Amino acid sequence: MIDRKLRELFWLIIMLASPFIFSCSIISVPYKVAKGTVTTTYKVTKGVAEGVVGTGKLVYAIGGFTFKVVMAPLSWPLTNEEIETVDGLSPKEAIRQGRVKRSPYVVKGKRYVPMSLSEARTYREKGMASWYGDETRRQKGGHMTANGEAFDPNGLSAAHKYLPLPVHVRVTNLENRRSIIVRVNDRGPFVEGRIIDLSEGAARRLGFYNRGTARVLVETVEAG
Repeated sequence: MIDRKLRELFWLIIMLASPFIFSCSIISVPYKVAKGTVTTTYKVTKGVAEGVVGTGKLVYAIGGFTFKVVMAPLSWPLTNEEIETVDGLSPKEAIRQGRVKRSPYVVKGKRYVPMSLSEARTYREKGMASWYGDETRRQKGGHMTANGEAFDPNGLSAAHKYLPLPVHVRVTNLENRRSIIVRVNDRGPFVEGRIIDLSEGAARRLGFYNRGTARVLVETVEAG
């Protein structure tokens, strides 16, 4: 088991350092689900991890779910263009400077302040989930999430108003008990009464794609 400081250093290197090549290296780290602690494995396969927007690819797995992270070119539009400023900067300038993770941001004149890492680690909430991203299929080119990643409608990702970016959460559909882990890398939903917006792929896995919404339980499994 790797202690918290080593884990944080690992992710700092991945997100900020110069290019590194990983060939199927495996790093074991703990993650929390509700009150229990479970040991899982991050698997970084062949790819380049860079802190440069528009380049780099990271592939890893948590709890049996595989995630592919690709940084988007700054020329791509945001999935949520309602975001006006982030930390006093334009959204793309904030992404370029790496000032997105827990920075306050403004949408339609309202200021949102993300929770701290310590708050995020114990986050657990029930509420309504929706899904988004179908509109990106009908538009030319790709789209970027609020933290600069390429948005994949088929992937396992999500948008949240207050969690740090990125963070991983377990989402359980309380109507059919299906459960998955998703990577929160975007902001939203800015619709009253909804706590999380999931990608189309995640909604299909949870069984509410056709209905559009579902009552869910959201729990942090890895933060910071």
